[in-house]
Amino acid sequence: MIVMSVVAALALLALVTQAGVLAVQRAFPPQGRMITVEGATLHVVEIGPRDSGVPIVMLHGASSNLQAMRRPLGDLLARDRRVILIDRPGHGWSERARAQDSTPDIQARMIIEALGKLGIDRAVFVVHSWSGALGTRIALDHPRRVAGLVMLAPVTHPWRGGVGRYNEIIATPVIGPLLAYTITLPLGYFVTEAGARNVFLPQAMPDGFVRDSATPLLLRPREFIANAHDLVTLKQAVSEQAPRYAEITAPVTIIAGEPDKTVKTDVHARPFAAEVANAKLIVLPDLGHMVQNAVPDLVKTEIETMIEKIVPAQAAAD
Repeated sequence: MIVMSVVAALALLALVTQAGVLAVQRAFPPQGRMITVEGATLHVVEIGPRDSGVPIVMLHGASSNLQAMRRPLGDLLARDRRVILIDRPGHGWSERARAQDSTPDIQARMIIEALGKLGIDRAVFVVHSWSGALGTRIALDHPRRVAGLVMLAPVTHPWRGGVGRYNEIIATPVIGPLLAYTITLPLGYFVTEAGARNVFLPQAMPDGFVRDSATPLLLRPREFIANAHDLVTLKQAVSEQAPRYAEITAPVTIIAGEPDKTVKTDVHARPFAAEVANAKLIVLPDLGHMVQNAVPDLVKTEIETMIEKIVPAQAAAD
């Protein structure tokens, strides 16, 4: 009797989850084009004038999608620049063939292939949080494609501790998908808002952020599983690539906050800046993890300053 009750409850939760997935996808439909690459189909949104010089590619962190980079920073940059926003493989409306294709090196290859299909040879990459590891991997494996790298509260090095027991469970075969396809979405409706507020601290989360950033898309089972794999494999990935950081020659600007409790500046941004020859580090007091939301004008200024230096240098090289 108990077993039958459990099975019935799981079946009901699975139906609720599927109904929730349909509702979320209707509420937050794709806004760009789909580009097929090896192992994935990537959702790409282009904004801003196409003939504005060096394009800017924006890559979001964990537990989010391209909308987290678009508002307000991407839209601000697009007033004068061509901006390419990409849902990382498995996130938002991008799909990947295997949830296990979670590491920065694999995702870097997919993104570079997509940019090639867009006719983009070189770009300034603006990366946040998890994508700090992705941006550095692109600079290491595809240096010719990186005109510059702007890193916001980036993950770059191994850290003490893990990424949360629930993520480890979700990334586990059988039990992870069982939970993801039954309880994650119903439970997520009650905790998403609070979780997002914590990431912003000590700043206040903007009104409507969860809606405007399409954060509920994360609660879909296939994306939640992909996100968990991204997180549980990240520490080993940065452990392997960190010894190579001195190879990076592209100009780099890092902007981070001192009280960031999500990605600690002393563990990531400061050591990275010390290891990269052409790096500029800006550490701001009282700044939390969501740099692109808290100081978008500063980030825009730093990106523009970088591009202004890149263009004459590139002309001289040509």
